[in-house]
Amino acid sequence: MPTRRVVTGRSQEPRKRFAEELKLLRTNRGLSLRKLGEALGWDWSLFSKMEKGETVGGPEVVQALDQYYGTPNLLLTLWEMAAGGAVPAEDRYQLYMTLEAEAISLWHYADCLLPGLLQTEAYARTLMATGGHTDDKLTRLVEARLKRRVVLEGGNAPTFRTILSETALRTPLPVRAQWQEQLEYLLAAADRRNVIIQVLPHAAGLHALMNTNVMFLKATDGRTAAWVETSYAGEAVEETADVERLQIRYDLVRDVALSPTDSRNFIRCVLEEASHDPST
Repeated sequence: MPTRRVVTGRSQEPRKRFAEELKLLRTNRGLSLRKLGEALGWDWSLFSKMEKGETVGGPEVVQALDQYYGTPNLLLTLWEMAAGGAVPAEDRYQLYMTLEAEAISLWHYADCLLPGLLQTEAYARTLMATGGHTDDKLTRLVEARLKRRVVLEGGNAPTFRTILSETALRTPLPVRAQWQEQLEYLLAAADRRNVIIQVLPHAAGLHALMNTNVMFLKATDGRTAAWVETSYAGEAVEETADVERLQIRYDLVRDVALSPTDSRNFIRCVLEEASHDPST
């Protein structure tokens, strides 16, 4: 039987420690993931992701596990460390990639940058070049981003809604032809059955998601997570109450955004302006 590490705030791997404890408790009971899901009333895939470290889940499910295993506050303590501890940026982004690939529905707000799922190669390369990457790494990053677009393709592709701020649509690429290509790509994407694009014009004024780029991702088990991103870093938000607060803000923004039809017309106008403006 594996030796348990001491539960301490000095742990350097809180997320891994939490995942190990979850698996240890389940296997010691001789339970399969499916049996555990049936016993607690959660989809077994959630417990699988938690044991793999792909998600830490929410406090509700962790408290239910503590009660089921008879480990008062043990898992909740570990969860607090895992959810609040320092997680390397690459690990956080890998978590987001997993959530994105498995989501059955996604909705997004772009404060200043177009969403990665709708970026052309030129847009992605120009944006990522600002990070000072080597040429080889930059190429790998761009290729990885473009591959993500497959998420929105195919018969079982999830629904994707994005609200684009006017700022995101008024911040062009240095090369006019590349910026036109990006705007045309947005219009083509808006014609897909599973993609909804809305525009939030400057005229809407101050709103609930100022300076916030956020993506909501609904999983097969019905839980919704959010990914909040700045130009410096991204962070997963998985606790139900926090996600709901962000969702309320998103709904307020959607209420003042243009309709999908008016949004397409808005993007066409921006494209027409770009086609005649030599400065872009």
